[in-house]
Amino acid sequence: MAKIFISLGSNIEPESHLKAALIDLGHHFDKLELSSVYESEAVGFDGTNFLNMVVAAETNMTIEQVVSCFKQIEQDHGRVKGAKKFAPRTLDIDLLLYDDVVSQQPIELPRAEILYNAFVLWPLAEIAPHLHHPVVKQSYQSLWHDYDKQQQSLWPIEFDWSDETQSL
Repeated sequence: MAKIFISLGSNIEPESHLKAALIDLGHHFDKLELSSVYESEAVGFDGTNFLNMVVAAETNMTIEQVVSCFKQIEQDHGRVKGAKKFAPRTLDIDLLLYDDVVSQQPIELPRAEILYNAFVLWPLAEIAPHLHHPVVKQSYQSLWHDYDKQQQSLWPIEFDWSDETQSL
């Protein structure tokens, strides 16, 4: 079983899309661990705030299968294939880590934004504080501690999980 870390984000009906994504992820992956939910300003464009979180899970799928699964879940929830990168979205699901794999193909792992987006690093540091980044060899807790927190506005929020997602 591979341990994977997944970034989830949404700024279009974000509460319902995050809940739906977690239910779908629970159908495909084992042992989901959820970070807190964080609200952040849109990065790279003017838009409504995003809700973001990181999920850890276990899987027997290959990297390609995991990414394909994520793309299908995004599309099932209204994500338009080929839409602009910096734009509002119903759901954004990204594979951050797949064990300690370092690769450029089929996707970049570890995902570069771990090191520069607070909305990825803070929730990752929350659920995997002592895990080390496979390239920079520092713990996520240490990386978050050293992060310039003035770069991006981000704050944890109370999130009302529905009964369906509490069993994950």
